Amino acid sequence: MVRRRLVRVPASSANLGPGFDAFACALALHTEIEVVETGTFSVQTDLEIARDRRNLAVRGFARLHPPDNFEFRIRSDIPLSGGLGTSAAAYVAGLLAADSMFELDADLLALATELEGHPDNVAAALQGGFVICADGSTARFDPPHELEAVLVIPHQAVRTREARAALPAEVPMADAAFNVAHGALLTLGLAQGDLDLVARGLVDRLHQPYRAHLYPRSAELLEEAADLGALGATISGAGPTVLVWCHYEATGGLVNALRERAEGWAEVVRAPFEPQGADVIGL
Repeated sequence: MVRRRLVRVPASSANLGPGFDAFACALALHTEIEVVETGTFSVQTDLEIARDRRNLAVRGFARLHPPDNFEFRIRSDIPLSGGLGTSAAAYVAGLLAADSMFELDADLLALATELEGHPDNVAAALQGGFVICADGSTARFDPPHELEAVLVIPHQAVRTREARAALPAEVPMADAAFNVAHGALLTLGLAQGDLDLVARGLVDRLHQPYRAHLYPRSAELLEEAADLGALGATISGAGPTVLVWCHYEATGGLVNALRERAEGWAEVVRAPFEPQGADVIGL
């Protein structure tokens, strides 16, 4: 019998304002990877990604089983750059396909973190919902029903390495305390479904201000989001994509306002928070 798995993995947004390298969420954009035992290795995709063993999904699969006899068919509506966890989704998809196919019961979070380099995006991609990463494990909870998300995705990308390099080696103690407090407000607001607390908790002083010069339009949008009808906004991962948070009843008007605001430099995409994590959807 020919082995086959079809895996679906969501996009993710990390940091979520004050939660640098610790908070993340899943978003309703997805990568789908079908792995079929054909007897030869190949990667079939229309995406501008590697079609050899450097492919991230193949590398994830290879961490658990040699990919030599398998064809990888890859589709995705996650932008390849911008801070939406495309590499995390690919690693998770490859790992999950191999784990399911060979019934390995592997520690996918640990393996995906090893491949990706940090746990936030891979945890959200694996588990869905909102995650907090600490001490090598995660705490997860579902998105509040009233909470929606809209993405503003600039046409011009920023390299993650460049965004990381913009961060200082040390930060003022007052800014660290500010982020701890606002991270707690955000967590409490999400857990209780209190969107006023969520709005208060989205502010950051540890990473977004230091990166603002790399994507000034995105940075300006953070300041303007509330005036456009949003609860607030955060830079998604290393950027430059902006994750705009809103009450579901405000989504339609907000999308229109954002499209007017982003005309000529960014795409606006409605991408609700995704409670469902990575899953095998076809055998």
